[in-house]
Amino acid sequence: MANSIKEQQDILSKLNIQALNPMQEEAVSVINDTINTILLSPTGTGKTLAFLLSVIKILDPECNDIQALILVPSRELAIQIEQVARSMGSGFKVNAVYGGRPMSKDKIEIKHVPSILIGTPGRIADHFSNDRFSKKNIKTLILDEFDKSLEIGFEMEMREIIGQLPHINKRVLTSATHNAEIPGFVRLNNPTIVNYLSEKTISKLEIKTVKLSSNNKLQALLDLIEYLGDQPGIVFCNLRESIEQVSRFLDKNNIMHSCFSGGMEQKDRERSLIKFRNGTSQILIATDLASRGIDIPELKFIVHYEMSRTLEEFTHRNGRVGRVESNGTAYVMKFENKDLPEFVKNSKVVNISKKSVRKSQLWKTLFISGGRKDKISKGDIAGLFFKQGKINKDDLGTIELKQDCAFVAVPKKLADQLADKLNNTRLKKKKVRVLIL
Repeated sequence: MANSIKEQQDILSKLNIQALNPMQEEAVSVINDTINTILLSPTGTGKTLAFLLSVIKILDPECNDIQALILVPSRELAIQIEQVARSMGSGFKVNAVYGGRPMSKDKIEIKHVPSILIGTPGRIADHFSNDRFSKKNIKTLILDEFDKSLEIGFEMEMREIIGQLPHINKRVLTSATHNAEIPGFVRLNNPTIVNYLSEKTISKLEIKTVKLSSNNKLQALLDLIEYLGDQPGIVFCNLRESIEQVSRFLDKNNIMHSCFSGGMEQKDRERSLIKFRNGTSQILIATDLASRGIDIPELKFIVHYEMSRTLEEFTHRNGRVGRVESNGTAYVMKFENKDLPEFVKNSKVVNISKKSVRKSQLWKTLFISGGRKDKISKGDIAGLFFKQGKINKDDLGTIELKQDCAFVAVPKKLADQLADKLNNTRLKKKKVRVLIL
């Protein structure tokens, strides 16, 4: 027991976390000691770390097969969990597989079989049906955001996958809501429920209404963005067409932003999130796909440009702000002659006549054509920018390292110069392209 506590503390130190929060402490304890667990906690409270700590603890280092399978509803959530698992530095191989990228990439990555496999149900079902790895040692099953997987139509694939896993002896289902019915094929008998949905972790969220007269919604949104000044936030829309309309309007008014919807190619979605995370763009215009399961920093505001259709989606959108005891505001845009849904309660009207000075874009993102498979590390990339790029430490922004490429945030004023200077240089043993994204 003492050794496992020490190992856990080592992992937390690597992640720069001093201690687990109460939900995580209880979740780790329950998952360790029980067969079936349901973990309910708001978005942003650290469910991923909680179940990964428990999974890593029971992995057998002598086993060369997949031992834990994590099913998720979206590509973004698969990537996020993979990044968290790798940053823990456990020594166990982790891979994420998902639709929207070539199957050949999956085959290359899982040729050296991981201990933990993360994936969307459709892609996992494909690997299962083609027997690309042994399933006999998969004993732990995690269904993360299980309600979302069921909601978007993955039931058939999940049934097929779970039906091929006779040796499961630990199941964990997680969600940020508690309304979903659990199908019988999951075989979740007598689960222990860890429920933190009623905790006060989201009580600091303020909901404010922006009242609109007719035909001024886009201008009102612009006024609101300028009123909020230099803060990152998400503008939620219900339709891709609305995203395109808002994007065109913000472009005309020189507001840097990224877009995010299911209609975009996976590569473009990932790059939108990278630019949002590293500060190249401060506004993300998105559908409800961005309401959960994506890796973005804590936000101070979101805007319901188009109102959620259900309480559940309203809750998930709002979960992007005011997370883990932080303050945040959700702005609801309302026409004077229309009523808000009953689930919008205690909303205050905000006057946005006063504007803040919004700074121009400060960062740009550079693409580098080399990644982990080329044995390139973040330290190697930083060294390239310091030694050959001749920049100061303060001029190097966020570095995101992927399997076959990397993305680096640099000051806008230096971006062209750095791209010219570093393009076609060598990074480790690889000659890399460096381009402005």
